[in-house]
Amino acid sequence: MAPPAVNGERLLRRVEELGNIGRDAATGGITREGFSRADREARAYLLEESRSAGLAPSVDAAGNITIRPRPTGTEPERPAVLMGSHLDTVVNGGRLDGAYGVLAALEVVQACAESGIDGEFEPVAVAFANEEGALFPQPFFGSSALAGRLADLPLEPCDHEGHSLRGPLALAGGDLDALGSAVWPAESLAAYLELHVEQGPVLEQAGNRIGIVDGITGRTVITAEIRGTAGHAGTTPMPGRRDALAAASRAVLAVERIASASKLCRVATVGRLDIHPNSPNTIADTVRFTADLRDTSAPRMEEAEATLRQDLQDIARQTGTDIQIVARTYSGPVSTSSKLRGLIEQSCLELEIPFQSLPSGAGHDAQVVADITPTAMIFVPSIGGVSHVPQEDTSSADLVLGAEVLLRTALKAAHFRVH
Repeated sequence: MAPPAVNGERLLRRVEELGNIGRDAATGGITREGFSRADREARAYLLEESRSAGLAPSVDAAGNITIRPRPTGTEPERPAVLMGSHLDTVVNGGRLDGAYGVLAALEVVQACAESGIDGEFEPVAVAFANEEGALFPQPFFGSSALAGRLADLPLEPCDHEGHSLRGPLALAGGDLDALGSAVWPAESLAAYLELHVEQGPVLEQAGNRIGIVDGITGRTVITAEIRGTAGHAGTTPMPGRRDALAAASRAVLAVERIASASKLCRVATVGRLDIHPNSPNTIADTVRFTADLRDTSAPRMEEAEATLRQDLQDIARQTGTDIQIVARTYSGPVSTSSKLRGLIEQSCLELEIPFQSLPSGAGHDAQVVADITPTAMIFVPSIGGVSHVPQEDTSSADLVLGAEVLLRTALKAAHFRVH
């Protein structure tokens, strides 16, 4: 029996085809917000590719797509070596973030199925739903459901405009009332592996082709709403104004200070502002914004969040506005499995390729799944160190090599009890 091998041409074809879904012809950027029309098109593409390959895809209540070599129930159940990432993107993002990891996982499962290889554990690919939280601000939605973090999810999730997730989730094949059925018991998993583009410059600058992630940053995302009073921009005197946008400008700077001046966390970002009525000659009465705080230390993240909440209270008092926290998501920093890191290192040594250990400054589904099983991440270099932009790219050779490392590591994990 020939050992399974990555079909590089097939992988690159799928990367190219999926990268055309949600692409803006003018900018080259991709917009596939979770549970949007473009996201559903990408999901349909993945399901069709899986079925055409003779594999067994399914969709759970949270909208996660899992792909097995054979349909459930046709063989004795074995714990899964789960591999994957997500299909959704930020607005005007790149073609590889998340999607590459899903397609590489599909390639590994297909290669194993074609070779007829068997092991103690079953290789399974997954495309987690709504990792980014770009449209519906519940990032890591799918992986949170799989890991049993249902208490972290609102009972009636809504998008930034207040529209319920219920309908879009149903269109994706999910069911908001049955999220409990999407939970995987810990004993059903042997390990989780996630292949991803680095999204930074470290590997490229060092000349290394594979990164073995030793830890993943924690992330707190707060959505706050500032309420003031609308008025005519020309006839309303400055004294006594309750300008929600003026208060929001102070809030944006307060978020920046938490990381830059106070150094309470590694980075802090306001990436979205929704202004109402958003008219040139009207004082804004409502502004909703997101604050993204990240660090590898849970205590530092707690201090940064507490400071931000106090700052927002002070700004509300100073500006005569009302500021409320309307949503919060949290994923704590995690260390990856030393045993799985060792298996990745063995794979790199077999292939005689340069590699290094490094932390991940971005959040990933892996840190959520770490609640229930050992996890590890493999990075490939990002050209120019950029991501979440149309210019996001990785060489074809590195894309194929990353998939080969994932395959070899998965095969080792399938015969090696990680727990």
